[in-house]
Amino acid sequence: MATAHRRLSTFPAFHKVEGRRVVIVGGGGEAAAKLRLLSETSAALVLFAPELDDEAAADIAATGARHEPRWPEAADLGDAALVFAATGDLAQDSAVRDLAKAAGIPVNVVDRPDLCDFYVPALVNRAPLTVAISTEGAAPVLARHVRARIEQMLAPAIGDLAHLAESLRERVAARIRTSDARRRFWAHFFTGPAAAKVLAGQIEDVAAEADAAIDAGAAKGHAGHVSLVGAGPGAEDLLTLRAVRLLQEADVIVYDKLVPEAVVAMGRRDALRIYVGKAKGMHAASQGEINAILVREARDGRRVVRLKSGDPLIFGRAGEEMAALRAAGVPFDIVPGVTAAIAAAAENEIPLTLRDVASTFVLATGHDMRGDTLPEWAGLALAGSTIAVYMGRSVASKVAARLIENGLAASTPVAVIENASRSDRKAYAGRLDELASLADRPEIDGPVVIIVGRVIAESALGVSPLPLAAMAA
Repeated sequence: MATAHRRLSTFPAFHKVEGRRVVIVGGGGEAAAKLRLLSETSAALVLFAPELDDEAAADIAATGARHEPRWPEAADLGDAALVFAATGDLAQDSAVRDLAKAAGIPVNVVDRPDLCDFYVPALVNRAPLTVAISTEGAAPVLARHVRARIEQMLAPAIGDLAHLAESLRERVAARIRTSDARRRFWAHFFTGPAAAKVLAGQIEDVAAEADAAIDAGAAKGHAGHVSLVGAGPGAEDLLTLRAVRLLQEADVIVYDKLVPEAVVAMGRRDALRIYVGKAKGMHAASQGEINAILVREARDGRRVVRLKSGDPLIFGRAGEEMAALRAAGVPFDIVPGVTAAIAAAAENEIPLTLRDVASTFVLATGHDMRGDTLPEWAGLALAGSTIAVYMGRSVASKVAARLIENGLAASTPVAVIENASRSDRKAYAGRLDELASLADRPEIDGPVVIIVGRVIAESALGVSPLPLAAMAA
């Protein structure tokens, strides 16, 4: 199932337990484990069990929980926040569950997800920050593995940073009036100098930095910003960390046809999404309209991500958008992405430059602004360059003829890669004189990169080629 269509069978939420009773039922190792977990909260813990094993007895002493040496009755659960049934006996656990259900108290039956009202996630405790990881009861081993990874990623001092943020909340609300401006303030605050000092353990020096950040946030008012972001060739895990961060901070995401929905979905959930895709002979928006959208949204004080397939600076019309933003006085930045030719080469083990074979790598497009096939390629190819041709499927015949006419051998190796980096990618190897048949292949309907040069012979395709000739219907 595609990521964009998945639905949660449980809704993640946090229970308030401060000063309230949480009841654990059981006297063995499972009950002891729940005691240890819940002892990290400020709940009043009560454990019911006629008998305790050594582990449970030791944990009661260590956590300060109260022990009731009997099984609970209905009156024992009336004011509880949560109940955990951890006896290890199905009949006894079911009886506890029935008592909790009758009292309207959410119950967790350890290791029996079908009897649970809620699941216990793996927790990363950086109080007051808590990260909860759940696999909806299906794969606790995976949840524990993810928890270990997150423990490594989150510095212990992240809790101190959360405390600082809470102490500033009222001042920020008073000084920075709009919700959009406050959200932008917090996005920058957590990556700014005040946060850096806290994470470095310099808590005593942070007050002045925090005040300065609030003053700066109040002074900026509704200033908007545009980021021209490379989405890469399609695979979500080829986005840069900066691209992911900006997507998660964006108020508006303006995206192209070739950007997969799974990448767009990585943005902030409540961000406005504007589709401006272009296909041959069919545009959702002209370039002038796209420029106007970027300027308009930024002038309204929003953080805009202009999400482009591949790299913004490689056949992405970033130059036209930068000119429009400069003319309007709108601040912007550029986040590079993995361009399709690099992804295509990487997954097919094509060395784009190779000593004694090719010392130059050229990126070219199949058309110029008038739709003509560009003539400069022939000289570059004859000089030994590796050439990657974008948007070249419909002019493949002209490209091959141009190069052969200018003296490039008809046997020069070529590769044709469709949907580079995606799950439906395809790659073919062959000769330059076989490119002429490419445009008429109905089975190729995705974005294509054509790579021309002797380096193809040294690639995975060169070792085990799927010839262009084999593509015939």
